[in-house]
Amino acid sequence: MPDIMITHKKIYSSLLNTKSRLNFKDTVQSGQSFRWNLNETLKSYYSSVIYNSIIFICEINSEMIEVLCTDQELSGKPINEFLKHLFSLDFQEETVFSSRFQQEFPEVWNLVQSYRSVRVMRQDPFEIMVTFMCAQGIGMHLIRRQVSMIAERYGQKIMLELPEGNLTFHSFPPPQALASADPNELAVCTNNNRIRAANIIAMARSFESGKLALACVDSGKCDLETLRETLCVHSGIGLKIADCIALFGLGRFDAFPIDTHVKQYLWEWFGIEEARHSLTEKNYRILQEKARAILGAEYAGYAGHILFHCWRKEVKKMKAF
Repeated sequence: MPDIMITHKKIYSSLLNTKSRLNFKDTVQSGQSFRWNLNETLKSYYSSVIYNSIIFICEINSEMIEVLCTDQELSGKPINEFLKHLFSLDFQEETVFSSRFQQEFPEVWNLVQSYRSVRVMRQDPFEIMVTFMCAQGIGMHLIRRQVSMIAERYGQKIMLELPEGNLTFHSFPPPQALASADPNELAVCTNNNRIRAANIIAMARSFESGKLALACVDSGKCDLETLRETLCVHSGIGLKIADCIALFGLGRFDAFPIDTHVKQYLWEWFGIEEARHSLTEKNYRILQEKARAILGAEYAGYAGHILFHCWRKEVKKMKAF
């Protein structure tokens, strides 16, 4: 972990009118982001670190969130403008589910109504790559634990001085920090999976060299299959992880990740026969094409994520996120 610590002594407050289009809690607990946590000191606020800025968000009501941040700008944008982009509030969700979908699947459409304010986030692509390379085959609580350990061991230590006491956070490590990591040490943060740790290090080196970073910058200029092929070159990234990276880290709302839950709802809600079979690469591609035929190709991933969260909460009655 870096020896230098960043200390913030000031925090800026603002209000963001979400116009009832953002359910913040459900969004950050829907399996796409794992670094937002209910703060133990400021108890009604969720906190996270974006780049080297500490940020707190509290839902005042369905239309308004309060934002506290140690900086007035993030990534060169005023904080509220950055958050609008992060939570895709510049995207019109009315276009996600077509009128044809609503007519053909009225029962699913009724279930989904409560979840239309779950937004697909546009997050840092490197952080998303590491996160979902950690996420293979484990539950969300373990993903949170692994990502938190990686930040604490390899990220920048950041302190905020408040009247209530000093709060300590860690930024997510940059590519160079993980590129130079020792596989045995990083494995401590990946549930003692040394192969997974080695894959993350190799990916970080590719990102640091500029090759993978450039591919991410240009990701909006190529078709989805080309993007997935670029990502899948790296050990530890298969089709599902590539689609998660594309959807949550690169703003590709056409990317449609498929896991066990998605497979279940593709069968139960839409009667797609292939969803009853094993998730081989061939079957993965078949399921994607059939899902896109139902949801529409352009926003299949965005719609699929809302359905994923709805399925887990309404049908599976899951409590832990």
